[in-house]
Amino acid sequence: MNYLIAGSVLVMGTVAAFAAEGVKPEADEYTLAAYYFPNYHQDATNAKWHGGPWTEWELLKRAEPRWPGHVQPKVPLWGYEDEADPAVMAKKIDAAADHAVDVFIFDWYWYDVGPYLHRALEEGFLKAPNVSRLKFSLMWANHDWLDLHPAVHIGPYKVLAPGAIPPETWRTATDHVIKTYFTHPSYWRVDGGLYFSFYDLSTLLKTFGDVAKTRAALDDFRARVEAAGLGKLHLNAVVWGRQVLPSEEIITDVNGLLKDLGFDSITSYVWVHHQGMPDFPVTSYEKIQQESVKDYAKFTEQYVLPYFPNVSMGWDPSPRTVQSDPYSNAGYPWTPTLGGNTPEAYRKALQDAKAFLDQGDTVPKILTLNAWNEWTEGSYLEPDTVNGMAYLEAIRDVFGNKK
Repeated sequence: MNYLIAGSVLVMGTVAAFAAEGVKPEADEYTLAAYYFPNYHQDATNAKWHGGPWTEWELLKRAEPRWPGHVQPKVPLWGYEDEADPAVMAKKIDAAADHAVDVFIFDWYWYDVGPYLHRALEEGFLKAPNVSRLKFSLMWANHDWLDLHPAVHIGPYKVLAPGAIPPETWRTATDHVIKTYFTHPSYWRVDGGLYFSFYDLSTLLKTFGDVAKTRAALDDFRARVEAAGLGKLHLNAVVWGRQVLPSEEIITDVNGLLKDLGFDSITSYVWVHHQGMPDFPVTSYEKIQQESVKDYAKFTEQYVLPYFPNVSMGWDPSPRTVQSDPYSNAGYPWTPTLGGNTPEAYRKALQDAKAFLDQGDTVPKILTLNAWNEWTEGSYLEPDTVNGMAYLEAIRDVFGNKK
């Protein structure tokens, strides 16, 4: 069966943490899991690609206003810190835990060249003195890594690292996951299973060649987790209906594919994976938020597996573009942006998500958040020099009393 639609035109787009395996949350508890993008530390592969020390902070520093009223650059209140420093990560952990965030879902990369962007997690988060305050998990960001940091006005963009990897590389990577992450007491479990998410289902299929071979690889992954004495694996799929990255493909039969692959749940990464942005260069955040609330019920009914809703803080990937090129609607990262995503508008989005969770159709009550630190995509919860801690305070105000 053909489950995919190849993309060509880009539109762009916890259940408090478990203390031990088998311990389930109360039915009325919420878990908030924020995606974490770890490109704010020096990485050996980035050094090869960029010709020396480089982090994504460089793109943020150089961002400029691209039209009247466009607020760039965004400036982090804490400065341009090294997230691989345990002391820096400890500050992030405290800020998250103090404002009702329960989990960091790390965007996790392993290409055929080996691990990529791992130091934030392995040297920063896992070595932070307060690591026990927050759970963590992985979303394998198994998309092609494209040469778009920054992106010229018109693609196509060179593939620096293909998302589809040889099966032997998969085995090496998942063995590392089991040994290094799943054994950690702070790893997040959902319904007793170790939560492990995939960003790109089409690329996962390409890694093994077909559905049957992919299912066999996932079953073997589960078996190795159990053989290590770690219990169950909870496989989550990020699903979307609109492209973000140029290489993404749309899944046409989500229920059929995920049943055949043996997945356990579904969530979203960002609102613009589902909503078109009709107005360029700025589409109303309120408009997209209202449509996204409707999606909660739509996806819960549409999907057989449990669907965990998502709230996105914003969208503005213009820092990832060459700043001297004219800004037009040319495909990611040259996309419309979301405007009016004030802390008050974000609080309203959280209140609406909480109201949906309170209807009882989402079990467990998990809400994913985009994102802790997607600074160069304009979706971040970390404090900046304009709004301070206001977005985190909105989360605390809405979800601070977990039950």
